Amino acid sequence: MQVVGYRARVDEHAALRLAEDGRVTTERLDPGTELAYALGERHCAGAVDGEDHYACENEPSPYCPEHTDIWPCARCTGDCLKPIDACDEEHAVYLAAFAPDTVKVGVTRSWRLETRLREQGADRAAHLRTVADGRIARQIEADIAADLGDRVRVPTKVAGLDQSVDENWWDDLCREYDPLSTFDFEYGLDLAERPMAETLATGTVRGTKGRVAVLENGGSVYAVDLRRLVGYELTDGGTDRDLQSSLGAFG
Repeated sequence: MQVVGYRARVDEHAALRLAEDGRVTTERLDPGTELAYALGERHCAGAVDGEDHYACENEPSPYCPEHTDIWPCARCTGDCLKPIDACDEEHAVYLAAFAPDTVKVGVTRSWRLETRLREQGADRAAHLRTVADGRIARQIEADIAADLGDRVRVPTKVAGLDQSVDENWWDDLCREYDPLSTFDFEYGLDLAERPMAETLATGTVRGTKGRVAVLENGGSVYAVDLRRLVGYELTDGGTDRDLQSSLGAFG
């Protein structure tokens, strides 16, 4: 069995996509779910078409060059010819904030705004502009990104999992950019201390935030980037690795 994908938390909780003998199943990561998988070798996750999986034994992971899709909008700054149909749809420009005081600018199709924010695990967000198409949105994004940036790495998000957004900082930012509307998201993790970043699939799911799952294992709490699980072969029975324990495990 291999991890061949994941679903970041949106309205429901995140999930892993698992493949075995060419078929794909979904492992939901609802709070209270017990995971007991050991990680084996990691290699390319191949391709998924609906419920069918096409395996690949190439070593690069999570995907080899043959199975890596290049999204044309990834680094676009609006100097394009709108190469995909979605470029012609109405777009929203937004700010996504992560505790305690990290922010990025982004764009998405207007109808996906709240979904996109939840996919990223944003704590707060502000809808800045609605524009006619993706090219205009990318131009505005590039201008704002020069000051605020357009990317937040998962380790930065994990570092703030046990914190709240700095209210004064966020209020000042909203006054500066005068948003059309704002969002305040809750994920129910209720963490007393920062979880330790780890790659594992053993433990009780505490909750999920975007593509980060929080697991309890042996009295410690771990933050797992689901993308880092993609490509691993799984066996039943739980991990036998020695894991670093949090201070709370000795309380």
